[in-house]
Amino acid sequence: MGKEQNPRRVAENEAMAKTRMLRTSPQKLNLVAAMIRGKKVEKALADLTFSKRRIAGDVKKALQSAIANAENNHNLDVDQLVVAEAWVGKNMTLKRGRPRARGRFGKIMKPFSEITIKVREVDLAAQEAAKKAARKARTDARAGNTAPAETAAEELA
Repeated sequence: MGKEQNPRRVAENEAMAKTRMLRTSPQKLNLVAAMIRGKKVEKALADLTFSKRRIAGDVKKALQSAIANAENNHNLDVDQLVVAEAWVGKNMTLKRGRPRARGRFGKIMKPFSEITIKVREVDLAAQEAAKKAARKARTDARAGNTAPAETAAEELA
């Protein structure tokens, strides 16, 4: 009679990583997280590598950790991974101060943040085919083209 295992916090085709105590504000960190949401992991890593934002390096480490968790702990295919979710949370704030004029004291807040990245394995080939079909249908509708069966029915009427 062993102890029951905790249920997984993520689905079978997902893996996640969390990084805490990042020395930046949640608002600035969320700008970097928004850059990678919904992208393939290769594209997200490239975007983070060449980003000019200081915190992008720490977000890249978190994403690499999520990819490693997917590969080693959940046996997912790295080439089929996309960034399913990336959310930012507030952590502690260091309060510092600075002497100001007339004996006053100016507050300086140094915020910390945390980021959670969830990657999901998807069938990219099927997704690309569906996108292509939707794009073709959209262009056909704009051009006024109709399906051959519809044109044949109109000619008979």
